[in-house]
Amino acid sequence: MACCGNCFCCQCCCREGETRTPEELTILGEIREEEDEILPRKDYESLDYDRCINEPYVEVLEGMDNKKARKYEAVRWLMVFAIGVTVGLVGLFVDFFVRLFTKIKLSLVADSVEKCTDKGCLALSLLELLSINMTFIFIASVLVLIEPVAAGSGIPEIKSYLNGVKIPGIVRLRTFLCKASGVLFSVAGGLFVGKEGPMIHSGAIVGAGLPQFQSITFKRIRFDFPYFRSDRDKRDFVSAGAAAGVAAAFGAPIGGTLFSLEEGSSFWNQALTWKVLFCSMSATFTLNFFRSGINFNKWGSFQLPGLLNFGEFKCSDGDKNCHLWTVVDLAFFVLMGVVGGLLGALFNCLNKSLSKYRIKHIHPKAKFIRVLECLLVSMVTTMVIFAASLLLGECRDLSTPTTHNSTLSGVEDINSTIRQFFCTNKTYNDMATLFFNPQEAAIHQLFHQDGNFSPVTLSVFFLLYFLLACWTYGVSVPSGLFVPSLLCGAAFGRLVANILKVKLGMDIYAGTFALIGAASFLGGVVRMTISLTVILIESTNEITYGLPIMITLMVAKWTGDFFNKGIYDIHIQLRGVPLLEWETEVEMDKLTASDIMETNLTYVYPHTRVQSLVSILRTTIYHAFPVVTENRQNERDFMKGNILVSNNIRFKKSSVMSRAGEQRRRCQSMKSYPSSELRNVCDEQNAAAEPAEEGEDLLQQMLERRHAPYPNLCPDQSPSEEWTMEERFRPLTFHGLILRSQLVNLLIRGVCYTESQSSATQPRLSFAEMTEDYPRYPDIHDLDLALLNPRMIVDVTPYMNPCPYTVSPNTRISQVFNLFRTMGLRHLPVVNAVGEIVGIITRHNLTHEFLVAKLRQHYITI
Repeated sequence: MACCGNCFCCQCCCREGETRTPEELTILGEIREEEDEILPRKDYESLDYDRCINEPYVEVLEGMDNKKARKYEAVRWLMVFAIGVTVGLVGLFVDFFVRLFTKIKLSLVADSVEKCTDKGCLALSLLELLSINMTFIFIASVLVLIEPVAAGSGIPEIKSYLNGVKIPGIVRLRTFLCKASGVLFSVAGGLFVGKEGPMIHSGAIVGAGLPQFQSITFKRIRFDFPYFRSDRDKRDFVSAGAAAGVAAAFGAPIGGTLFSLEEGSSFWNQALTWKVLFCSMSATFTLNFFRSGINFNKWGSFQLPGLLNFGEFKCSDGDKNCHLWTVVDLAFFVLMGVVGGLLGALFNCLNKSLSKYRIKHIHPKAKFIRVLECLLVSMVTTMVIFAASLLLGECRDLSTPTTHNSTLSGVEDINSTIRQFFCTNKTYNDMATLFFNPQEAAIHQLFHQDGNFSPVTLSVFFLLYFLLACWTYGVSVPSGLFVPSLLCGAAFGRLVANILKVKLGMDIYAGTFALIGAASFLGGVVRMTISLTVILIESTNEITYGLPIMITLMVAKWTGDFFNKGIYDIHIQLRGVPLLEWETEVEMDKLTASDIMETNLTYVYPHTRVQSLVSILRTTIYHAFPVVTENRQNERDFMKGNILVSNNIRFKKSSVMSRAGEQRRRCQSMKSYPSSELRNVCDEQNAAAEPAEEGEDLLQQMLERRHAPYPNLCPDQSPSEEWTMEERFRPLTFHGLILRSQLVNLLIRGVCYTESQSSATQPRLSFAEMTEDYPRYPDIHDLDLALLNPRMIVDVTPYMNPCPYTVSPNTRISQVFNLFRTMGLRHLPVVNAVGEIVGIITRHNLTHEFLVAKLRQHYITI
């Protein structure tokens, strides 16, 4: 759906669909507005989820027997259990200090307000509250300056990681320390944020780091633990850690498992599901055991399953006419789902505009500007809640509230959380009761108190909370969005319940409408379906709410999706992360692999000189290189007109120019190598080299100078002065893929042989030696070139992946996409019918934006 105009509503609420390239806009005479500019896409890479079946790995497989396999599986289960227990302890740590800081702050402020209400010194109470909140927020923002990835909830980043995207620093120990510590102060500092989102990120970091037994932040933390040295294992543990974080936050182990499955994990099997569920259960019971023991002094009672407890929904004793919900209420639940979807779309729209402004105008400036923004948000939030409680709160009779649940988070009765700010004895301030309480306590009030909040109070509270939460999400502090969305939606649901009771005289259970309102708004913001449904059902411990919650979330999602994406998808898009959806659109099947593949290949030979490998690694940023040989045998078949072969001529010719330019760049870069012989060779070849304006001129100049593309790269053959263009750029037979990290590792360890020797004399590396530096492999710039002989030859065939997944140039996009996503690939070579590589497909070639642009080109050419 295209936007219908330049008004704010159209720009904000229309689906982000058809975007035109700058070239198309120039042709059509259109100018893109500054607000619609696509932010720069960062160079994110995929994880190496696919196994590299090279000779060192085959040696490991051949040495594996049933006993070793069972031992490996036992260690994996032990690590999963350790991750769950650790995440539960992290949740206990966060919850304990958040409660401690919040209790100290609220008790000090409450005493000050009670003293100053009669004496007229409320300004001092406001100043005291401001100083405490801004101090906490300052600490949280400084921690984010230390590790910027710790900002926000971390759910967009973890969703991207589970989708297969490698985001730098997202699962580091320093990120975990800043995240877990910063969320204490951001929540205790009074910002409208939650601690449940950061718990998911923290759990993912624990899952990524604990099985490694080493840390980049603390380099001395290093043990000889030979297991799980691959992205495949690490990503599975991240899935378990993220699920444990959800389980600890909401007391929902099944919901956590479904969250990890729904929010991006491409590769999934039954064994992984069982391990993730076990990890979630371990986290839930660990947190429940310690919280119940600390709060009740009854160790082993298991009465507090998660950080957020919705309490028990039940009617008053003796009220036989009371029902939690009826069939008639379903119609109102559907309408609330529609309104929740609209409100969620508006929330996402406003937050996206604010995030774009931050990226363009705040983030490029000095870092202390971000701290000032956090302090500004804290100051405004504190002043708003203080002024609203003072000026807009209503004093209500203490005798009216009735409670259906005797405990609040296992300790406090609901009546103990009401606030009498600015009200006389035997009355309380309903606005202050919502603002001057922990968010979990406010949610509990809205779920389980009847008739103690006026419609005006609920309306003002909802409006203020909506705007301030929208402004807060995205500032440089650790912050979650689940609890603020639940609280905002609960106020909306209670408002609907009050209207139905007073205006229509309906006999309804107000807590149910508050829960449905919370679900509708949260669903409209995050657009999660099955996992959010199960999380809410497990949090309420009421299975009869399953159908209303499911219907409400479905309607909210469908309504919100009509206007824009979910909040996490929006922030993923703003970060430029190449996220792959579950499947492509049907229209994309008009394209084939040859339409989207990258033809500018940088390749290596099975036996390549050190000087060439160094040049390739220092002049390119590619993370994998095809291992090829020149196919001279097929040259005669080209001339015979063989249909099977001649159909591939266009793929060969399309890459001629890219290969010529690549070879010229390599020779120029070799001048930096510390070898006088090589330097002289390159100087001779580039003496008359000048940049050409057109591609054909560049090729012609290179051919006229008899430019030798690779000086003695193959030990058995050398380029000839009499080679024709077809000989110089002959087809390349594909043999396998080798990663950049593998090549650097071979060079650093001196894996090579001399011309006078056989390749059998080359040193062999074991699988443990190849993966010893995981996950931070050395860089080519860390290599001391003076220690290498440029004339030495490296045999890469034992270490390359000889059997990667490949596709034909004629493969349709849906097949390419499904293979790439479900198998967790990083590189997908495109190989023609005679085994020649003609291109490579990466994650960036499968993003929606890239496919849409290629589809437009397809329509132009037909």
